[in-house]
Amino acid sequence: MDYQTLKKTISSGLLSFPVTDFDDNDDFAPSAYAERLEWLAPFGASALFVGGGTGEGFSLTPDEHENVVRTAVAACGKTVPILATAAYGTRIAMQMARNAEKNGAAGLLLLPHYLTETSVEGICRHVEAVCAATGLGVIVYNRNVCKLNADALERLAEKCPNLIGFKDGIGEIENMVSIRRRLGDRFAYLGGLPTAEVYAEAYKAMGVNVYSSAVFNFIPRTALDFYKAVTDNDQNTTVRLLSDFFLPYIAIRNRVPGYAVSIVKAGATIVGRSAGRVRTPLVDCNERDIADLAALIAKLGAQG
Repeated sequence: MDYQTLKKTISSGLLSFPVTDFDDNDDFAPSAYAERLEWLAPFGASALFVGGGTGEGFSLTPDEHENVVRTAVAACGKTVPILATAAYGTRIAMQMARNAEKNGAAGLLLLPHYLTETSVEGICRHVEAVCAATGLGVIVYNRNVCKLNADALERLAEKCPNLIGFKDGIGEIENMVSIRRRLGDRFAYLGGLPTAEVYAEAYKAMGVNVYSSAVFNFIPRTALDFYKAVTDNDQNTTVRLLSDFFLPYIAIRNRVPGYAVSIVKAGATIVGRSAGRVRTPLVDCNERDIADLAALIAKLGAQG
């Protein structure tokens, strides 16, 4: 997929990050993972990001990450675009980008570099190097130590024609508005705060109409219903689902650091789509939290 086509594709519809399947020995389970993607793909997400935060990409070895991308593309790459991730230091991120392209990914999400703080100029050089390493369309994820502003993105837009998207996981409204107004239609803009549904209406008001949903992993119909309600300005539905599910869900998620991933895997298990345990340093949800989540899910009805 050329990067302009990818940009158009991710500019509408719901996006999601599948969890990654591990077996009882804590090893990547490609067959189970392929089955998961084959189940999720027909629900109609515009694209699936594999090996991302919800997919525990930070816990995968480089070989496993490449296998995750390869498995995802083989499973449903012909029906839904598969976007891989790249992360860590510049050299590693460049290699991950090349591997993703080699294995048929439709695009790339560039996650924040690892650990160290740096200047905006340093971040820009990092983004430029990764974009130059691949012909894939690249989306940069503004989160944690990666904080880009409108000036930096304007320079990157000139130097990197395949930088086609900006995903915001920081939530600084002034910066997001400045970027959206300055860069206009140069980028596809994605909301990327944890449990993005809670912020979806506010981001839509800023001109950011697309977001990625983690709960799509276990309540795909509800995730799509909520997205449609936001798109249609159906506040009766958004208020109901925020009150009945998303806000209580966030309360469970916030009980333990790292539950943003663990609770998604717990949800998948509850609906009969277990992906195994989370890898350390994360911890699985405890029995009380699983029971509370199961009660919330039960109120939503069958998901298909």
